[in-house]
Amino acid sequence: MEKFTGLLNRFLDYTACDTMSIPALVGKERPTSEGQEKLLLHLKAELEAMGLSVYYGEEKVLMGRLDGNAEGKCVAFMAHVDTADDVPGNNVKARVWREYDGSDIVLDGVSIERKDNPDLESYIGGTIITSDGKTLLGADDKAGVAIIMESLSYLVSHPEIRHPDIEVFFTPDEETGSGMLSFPYKRMKSSVCYTFDGGREGEVETECFNGADVNFSIHGTVCHFGAARGRMHNALTAAAAIIAALPASESPEATDGRYGYYCPDMLEGTAGEAKLSVIIRDFSNDGFEHRIKALQTLAESVSILNGVTIETSVAISYRNMAEGNNKHPEAMEAVFKAAQRLAMPLERNIIRGGTDGAMLAANGIASPNLFTGAHNMHSLTEWVALESMEKGVDLMLAIIEEMLL
Repeated sequence: MEKFTGLLNRFLDYTACDTMSIPALVGKERPTSEGQEKLLLHLKAELEAMGLSVYYGEEKVLMGRLDGNAEGKCVAFMAHVDTADDVPGNNVKARVWREYDGSDIVLDGVSIERKDNPDLESYIGGTIITSDGKTLLGADDKAGVAIIMESLSYLVSHPEIRHPDIEVFFTPDEETGSGMLSFPYKRMKSSVCYTFDGGREGEVETECFNGADVNFSIHGTVCHFGAARGRMHNALTAAAAIIAALPASESPEATDGRYGYYCPDMLEGTAGEAKLSVIIRDFSNDGFEHRIKALQTLAESVSILNGVTIETSVAISYRNMAEGNNKHPEAMEAVFKAAQRLAMPLERNIIRGGTDGAMLAANGIASPNLFTGAHNMHSLTEWVALESMEKGVDLMLAIIEEMLL
């Protein structure tokens, strides 16, 4: 018998919503896809039905507040409703594998193999959720959404449980890096907001990359190719020169741990005009600034050598949240005290990416990132165990209890 009876169906309902974000529409539409707003409005109705006070304004961030029935510190929790576009993310058809037998999970066209997914062994006899293999599943971050909503439902249906004021936030477009470009900070009472946007069970993260996009607008000179000698300056050739100069040992596919990287992310154009975007990531502030400067210097050199004009701009996506989180050690202390009471082992880790919590931390709001149980995120072989989501609900409820005075 499932411990939290609504959790599985909530998660399945949320994964059925088409919420894949569209990076090309950042700055033009918010959310960048219609399905995100549909899910946000669906969640709004659920929160209202539970009796929470709800705000959903021009920021397109859904906020709910459950009034406390005991004295304590107001605490917040957050998850994002969009899914990534690395593989198809709409028309998800989730599959539920009850009493998982420990074998490879064969989907349509792909398989989730035990040898590549050793954590599957921990859930033999349990319930595994996957897509049908044609899309991602959306556990990133609909598992987080389901954990938060189930926790609220549990508290509302058990009024005897003492708790302080609780705030919840659901954001759009986290996967595009624009989820926090508009956020109702002035409405927020909490000084701590835990994001449920992590991975494998037991992981807790307080540090992430510094992230930015360095964008190059390259202007060449074109003429008839038959008369191009000494006259033509190819914008695409210049873009290729920038890409070729990036160190192969500092790419996503060549790094792990605390090593940062450069990654060409977009190239389009013609011989006359080209646009190139390079993602940079680094955990240290000095390393981050060095990478920005290195690309700017590279653009200057390529411009001279290729006879083109290059305009460079930098868009900061997020900053390492370590500094902000370290100013509020009580936030992590509450997590580990809660886990200790649950006899739940936790592992402190780093995020080789970013979360909406990074922007919260930059604004003085501690924002540790908690596990959802999601594996192989942004891929066709994404999976999550129901039991790990249940433990996420347990942890959220225990953290809330730690906030009581």
